[in-house]
Amino acid sequence: MKPTLLVLAAGMGSRYGGVKQIDAVGMHGETLLDYSIFDARKSGYGKVVFIIRKDIEHDFRERLFDRVARNMDAEYVFQSRESLLTADEIAKSTERTKPWGTVHAVLCAEKALNEPFTVINSDDFYGRTSYQIMGKYLSSVSVDSTEHSMVGYKLSNTMSLMGSVSRGVCVVKDGFLVNMRENTKIEYAPEGKIVSHLPEGDVFLTGDETVSMNFFGFTPVALDFFGKYFRDFINENLLTAKGESLLPNAASEIVTKGLGKIKVFSTPERWFGMTYKEDKEIVHQNLMQKTQEGYYPEKLWEND
Repeated sequence: MKPTLLVLAAGMGSRYGGVKQIDAVGMHGETLLDYSIFDARKSGYGKVVFIIRKDIEHDFRERLFDRVARNMDAEYVFQSRESLLTADEIAKSTERTKPWGTVHAVLCAEKALNEPFTVINSDDFYGRTSYQIMGKYLSSVSVDSTEHSMVGYKLSNTMSLMGSVSRGVCVVKDGFLVNMRENTKIEYAPEGKIVSHLPEGDVFLTGDETVSMNFFGFTPVALDFFGKYFRDFINENLLTAKGESLLPNAASEIVTKGLGKIKVFSTPERWFGMTYKEDKEIVHQNLMQKTQEGYYPEKLWEND
């Protein structure tokens, strides 16, 4: 069974200052997602499902989706503040302007997920090796398996010189996740050290930590737990303006509550991505170098 690629592409892009999911960075107008999907397709994935906002649908289709759909089985679903809420919950949360986080996003695509699937962010470059590792594993597991997976990155390979990043810092033992906590603001301190700004205070990190880049592999079994996790979140956070149900935290609970395991694969790949507007040129240069080296063909898609 070929796994599905699930792309989280409904973000608001507040730090980037635009719709980075469909911003052109390639030689022929390709987006960063074009390269991610190309890598996934070459690594054995059979379908891609995008989670987007309704307000970007026209541009999304014009700049990315229609091109991808000519080359691979593809569909998209919408995520909004109102998605999956009751009428009463919608009425009570009118002061909130954005959706409810990455667990919420995954659940918006539940009906499209009938096979093991990989979750990725739309604005991150993960590297083909990571797709090959995950694609091979997910192709071997049954749909009712409770042994999920993730590709972990070395923290120092995922830092940005442009500002802070959000990473799930992991504790791993014997190749399996013990626990994971989302650190929403990790950056370089003035002296060059890496610091994470946590609610209880600053913590310095070595850079050798294994971190999550939201590159998870789940079987459909996980969706039942995510549904319960999101319900609990809404019950406690319905009136919050910025609270989010975060996938790394939910994935960690699968492990800590004994509901399954998460196998952790390591990758040598170095991340780059489009968190800040200044990142666009860096991404462009990296992709052009990979194209010149033959890692990517100059024209990604045959049917374009």
